[in-house]
Amino acid sequence: MIDLQECRNEIDKIDSDIIRLFEQRMKVCEDVAEYKIRTGKKVLDPERERQKLEVLRGKAHGEFNQLGAQELFQQIMAISRKRQYQLLTEHGIEDDEKLEMVDALPLKDVRVVFQGVEGAYSYAAMREYFQDDIESFHVKTWRDAMEAVVEGRADYAVLPIENTTAGIVADIYDLLTEYELSIVGEQIIRPEHVLLGLPDAELEDIRQVCSHPQALSQCGKYLESHSDWKKKEMENTAGSAKKIKEDNDKTQAAIASRQAGELYGLKILAENICYNGQNATRFVIVSKKPIYVKDAHKISIFFELHHESGTLYNMLSHIIYNGLNMTKIESRPITGKNWQYRFFVDFEGNLKDSAVKNALRGIEAEADRMRILGNHFHNARACLKNHFHNLQSHFAAYFA
Repeated sequence: MIDLQECRNEIDKIDSDIIRLFEQRMKVCEDVAEYKIRTGKKVLDPERERQKLEVLRGKAHGEFNQLGAQELFQQIMAISRKRQYQLLTEHGIEDDEKLEMVDALPLKDVRVVFQGVEGAYSYAAMREYFQDDIESFHVKTWRDAMEAVVEGRADYAVLPIENTTAGIVADIYDLLTEYELSIVGEQIIRPEHVLLGLPDAELEDIRQVCSHPQALSQCGKYLESHSDWKKKEMENTAGSAKKIKEDNDKTQAAIASRQAGELYGLKILAENICYNGQNATRFVIVSKKPIYVKDAHKISIFFELHHESGTLYNMLSHIIYNGLNMTKIESRPITGKNWQYRFFVDFEGNLKDSAVKNALRGIEAEADRMRILGNHFHNARACLKNHFHNLQSHFAAYFA
């Protein structure tokens, strides 16, 4: 009969041998890295790795062990590359700076563009993020807002990117890859949707509801209880409120904010129509200037990959291996490449951190395409609050 303890002892011995050989291999890989540093040769040699994996797979016996050997050495090679990326950073070999570090964002006497009209949630996010002494204007579409920044007619644009009820705003993700703009900040607001109608309208008069698709989705459960109402999609919530006033038709209602109702002289027909009490929308602030605040703590990137098994895991492993906390991942289809996807990732860190440099170096080297979308704070006032908190901590420690 097989003795379990003897088997475990044998496995312990084999594991010790594996560790010894692994460290021996890593030492040789460091020598390879030193050579590549001297010669400028790239860390990743995909053809060499492919050939090596074929040979190693062939040395294993049986299909299961062959697949296992391939996976094992794929991981070993990936770890070796990560060590080489670390050595590049340690030797002071820096990639070209994609973004310029600044002490603070210029927020005074700037022009800011938002999509929609006054009373829209984009307008509310703008007022929350920026100080009062700004000049603002609105445009019809999100693309128009991007164009305004690219052309220099605005310093910043405020764009909704995600809602806790309806999910991502897919068009914004696509536009971020199309335009070379940088995310420099973000603002979260809690939309309070209400149903608005003309002053003489009653709930039983309503036959059609107008709003932005996101707002219609966020209030979906409420609208299900009025299944006889037609739904009309608009470009923004405040614009739908404006339409109700202009059409002067009491059979129409809008889903928008209280502020939009006050602005256009409308009556609140129903409140609390979004059943998610934690409903919130995240807006990003984009700029033409490739900059980031020195104390920024969130990084946004996107990358594209070969349509091969394990490629996404390999990309994310650079974040994991460098001890970084990934906070979000999304995917969007790549136009013209059926069933291939572009991945958007947020993780904590600052572009000056060595761990971040290592991770980004590895992702950029191994992805088909990668771009840093921004290194930013939650919002400007949070930046200021953190700054004063750091000063307070510094002086407390100084006088302790």
